[in-house]
Amino acid sequence: MQDAWAEELPYDTCLRLLRANEVGRIGVVVNDLPVVLPVNYRVVETTGLLWIALRTRPGNVIDRAAIKVAFEIDGVDPLHREGWSVHVSGTLHRIDPDAADFRERFDSEPWLASERDRWLVILPNTISGRRLHAAEPEWVLHVRGFL
Repeated sequence: MQDAWAEELPYDTCLRLLRANEVGRIGVVVNDLPVVLPVNYRVVETTGLLWIALRTRPGNVIDRAAIKVAFEIDGVDPLHREGWSVHVSGTLHRIDPDAADFRERFDSEPWLASERDRWLVILPNTISGRRLHAAEPEWVLHVRGFL
């Protein structure tokens, strides 16, 4: 039986996955403790730069976060025990949504749009990813073959 194994995702695959999704989690530190929160996001690419844009309520935990943050997206297949994740470490910046038509061009379209009028971007320092591959079943007739 081959054990489960993980592979590092190429940078281009990480970017493709970031572009194809719209829900992730941002990790910030609040009162010396880590906090991870779900957010809607959009990848913004202009003039050779890549940002992750998101909106939140003014004054909330994300808006008050320190400049260093983490961001992650993932996909999981529990039936086959496989999945992937993309991790971004970077700096959080507050932006003016009216500058350079940012509001019209890069709206992150939050699911809860009411009062989400603080616009933020993450400028990545690193982008990396991993894919977990399932172990090969020991028996030819595996229970998953009948599900």
